[in-house]
Amino acid sequence: MNINIIALPYKIRNNKIARYFLKVIAVTILISCNGNKPKHDFNETYAKAKIDTAWSDTLPKILEQIVPPTFKDTTYLISDTLNFRKTINTLIDQVSETGGGTISVTSGMYTVRGSIFMKSNVNLHFSEGAILNFSPNPEDYLPVVKTRWEGTFIKNYSPLIYAIGQENLAITGKGVIDGHCEKIWASWKQKQNPDKIRARQMGNDKVPLEKRVFGKGHFLRPAGIQFIECKNILLEDFTIKSTPFWTINPILSENITVSNLTILQGTTNDDGVDPESSKNVLIKDCIINTHDDCIAIKAGRDQDGWPYPPSENIIIRNNELTNVVGSGFCIGSEMSAGVRNVFFENNTLKGGDKHAFQFKSNPDRGGFIKEIYIRNVEVVTPVKYGFEFTTDYKGWRGNTFFTQYSDFYFQNIKMVEAQEVAIKITGRREEPIKKIYLENVAFGKSPNPFETEYLEDVILNNVKVKDVPISKQQ
Repeated sequence: MNINIIALPYKIRNNKIARYFLKVIAVTILISCNGNKPKHDFNETYAKAKIDTAWSDTLPKILEQIVPPTFKDTTYLISDTLNFRKTINTLIDQVSETGGGTISVTSGMYTVRGSIFMKSNVNLHFSEGAILNFSPNPEDYLPVVKTRWEGTFIKNYSPLIYAIGQENLAITGKGVIDGHCEKIWASWKQKQNPDKIRARQMGNDKVPLEKRVFGKGHFLRPAGIQFIECKNILLEDFTIKSTPFWTINPILSENITVSNLTILQGTTNDDGVDPESSKNVLIKDCIINTHDDCIAIKAGRDQDGWPYPPSENIIIRNNELTNVVGSGFCIGSEMSAGVRNVFFENNTLKGGDKHAFQFKSNPDRGGFIKEIYIRNVEVVTPVKYGFEFTTDYKGWRGNTFFTQYSDFYFQNIKMVEAQEVAIKITGRREEPIKKIYLENVAFGKSPNPFETEYLEDVILNNVKVKDVPISKQQ
């Protein structure tokens, strides 16, 4: 049965009410033509036309724009295990200045006492057996650099591998990058709150970047790999683990390929891949096993994010995603510049005690999340929520900049169990959530199939719990 639900301005809080309300809606749609039509002419014909255009036309055009960089056919070997960081940064500068090439780090154990700074036209290749052990000493990541921390620009400790304003960059090979977050960085989670609040307020107040200085004496952890304002990026084949904060975080960057990586968990907030205010991104064939979100699309936080471009044209396919808390895949909560044209297909989600899919913001954010296409996904372990849309995510500071949610299309998704709610959609009275389409979605079991608040229109087409359509749950 196809259910089209329009204008739900209050929450359905328990199974009995949910079942009753859905039955009434279904019967009304089937027997009545008294003007009870979806807003925006949202119906199954509209939805299927959008889906067909997106997958058959929009996605191929995006792929045409994602082209991995190529490099000058010159290779430089490095095997200096005593002064590795100085040697590698000096060589990167020299190779970039002379037209580029590949720097190949040979097999061996390397201690890296501080950041590696990537430059244009350099492929940094880690041979199989090369293990980079990054120092856990925070002072090794000084002086501070321009960075973004949870969506706010500040000056802070440099990420482990960092670039700003470069193009044609690659990190490749079957080596291992180890951030050793457990030695010092992990303890900073309990100490970061005053600095976090201060940074966010600076963003809100538009304090000049030169005055947003953290680093020594503060407790905001650096990212693993962070490229800012870069073009033509390839990250391929290596293993990266135990980074202090978000693992891979391209910001204001474009033409990015993340392929065949293994990302292993460290501490809290170790998101796997977080494209932020970036476009034309392909994430494929990766094994991501994190404590926090596996893949999270970001676009800046609150007023500090608004002047920048949205995240758009992002394709995520053929990945295995495992997490402890958080989500297998999410958008937000830092998404103030907006997120659109995201394609997520043929992925397997494992583990995680919270969400398979989460779309999150709050009234500080503004912005939009729209044109999201998800298909052919299996969630093979229990989660608390199958799908959650939330507009009151934690940390709200009292503003009234409501996020626009629109045009989400889910097809061919299987989940073994949603332990609390299968589908939870929470909009706002001032800005309801619009145009949600689910087709061929099956849950093995869930005590609460469907819970909504301020949802303007949704279509459920063959959406079942225990092989029973949601509209017929008893």
